[in-house]
Amino acid sequence: MRWSTKIGPLNLNQNSTSFSFGLASTFISLFFIRSLDRFIPNRSAMDMDYAKTMLSTRGRENPPLSYSPAKDAYRRRLAEAFNMNGTRILAFKDKPPTPVDAMPHEFSSTDILVKPHRHIPKTNERMLEAPGLVDDFYLNLLDWGISNVLSIALGSTVYLWDASNGKASELVTVDEEMGPVTSVKWAPDGSIVAVGLNNSEVQIWDSTSNRKMRTLKGGHGSRVAALDWNKNILTSGGMDGQIINNDLRVRRHIVGTYRGHHQEVCGLKWSESGLQLASGGNDNLVHIWDRSMASSNSPSQYLHRMEDHTAAVKALAWCPFQANLLATGGGEGDGTIKFWKTHTAACLNSIDTGSQVSALLWNKNECELLSSHGFTQNQLTLWKYPSMVKMAELIGHTSRVLFMAQSPNGCTVASAAADETLQFWNVFGIPQVAKPAPKTVTEPFSRFNRIR
Repeated sequence: MRWSTKIGPLNLNQNSTSFSFGLASTFISLFFIRSLDRFIPNRSAMDMDYAKTMLSTRGRENPPLSYSPAKDAYRRRLAEAFNMNGTRILAFKDKPPTPVDAMPHEFSSTDILVKPHRHIPKTNERMLEAPGLVDDFYLNLLDWGISNVLSIALGSTVYLWDASNGKASELVTVDEEMGPVTSVKWAPDGSIVAVGLNNSEVQIWDSTSNRKMRTLKGGHGSRVAALDWNKNILTSGGMDGQIINNDLRVRRHIVGTYRGHHQEVCGLKWSESGLQLASGGNDNLVHIWDRSMASSNSPSQYLHRMEDHTAAVKALAWCPFQANLLATGGGEGDGTIKFWKTHTAACLNSIDTGSQVSALLWNKNECELLSSHGFTQNQLTLWKYPSMVKMAELIGHTSRVLFMAQSPNGCTVASAAADETLQFWNVFGIPQVAKPAPKTVTEPFSRFNRIR
């Protein structure tokens, strides 16, 4: 008598061969079922007693007669103490598979929300001829005033170029025995220009009337290559290594002197607070001076001396968003940009640019630094601070870049080079226009409707 039964889709007979084949087929079927998206519970990870209690008490809408808020709070505290709140009635042996992202990553919505980097034009937006520009690394012949007028010295003549209308005019031409002009610097009011000369004098000119206001004499023994203003104080640096504070409000204008450089002073920059002065010289030194220590009776000593550069230091730039942070650049033979904490004279970082650094400018709106260079590319390089990753290189000059100046809004930069051209770069972006503040209604009961 033969018997048979069905297990799954197969028919198993009493014959051993058929039975073995059917049993193997059953195991294969179970294997494929197990590998699909069905989850098999793992009883070893379950708390069966707790599960039975929860299932038996579930559905009771009314609490027992002995129910009280105090007892209920006690039960909750007891459950938390024995970690019973996190017990799972069902536990799966395997974790559920990671869902497949149907949308490619490059088209995800998170990437669309990322703020794009601003566009940095790699070419200049304007170029002007600058014939007669003296090819001298140690001079400072370019400056941009707060009134949006740029001053540039070409030989013995100082020219003014109004950026608002593009008109150029001549301010002054000095005599041959006095010239050439070795430095120019706008006063904070944007109407007065200080002009340093090769004969050690400094002339003060009113740009609105083209009138010379006074001449500062007797301070320096040779040419004045660096100038900077601190409110009413004009600080000058000369080839004689002296740094002099001149107060234009008094007859005896010399109100303070600094002694520390033993070669030409080619860089001067007051901090935003006006409390510290940074100076760089052809002796490869950087000095930090304290304004309160300046005296007209005796030369003041420097607060800090930094000796890490190996070439002349003309490029100086105080950080506009971090107090006591100074960036300095070394000339040919050094080519590094260094960052200093001026209250301790600690060098925070040093970057080798591979070429002469002639000027440094900070972006007033972003943590960025712009440097101008000499050989071999004669480029302007935009750096991201503090990582000092190169963001852009602006190449347009055919000879070394000597000077840079920043527009009053901080966005446009003018560069002058030995190729006798003046080029303008929109490197720091477009100025953001402040949104008008909403009107505030001060009239009483203005939120209620009126009957007119």
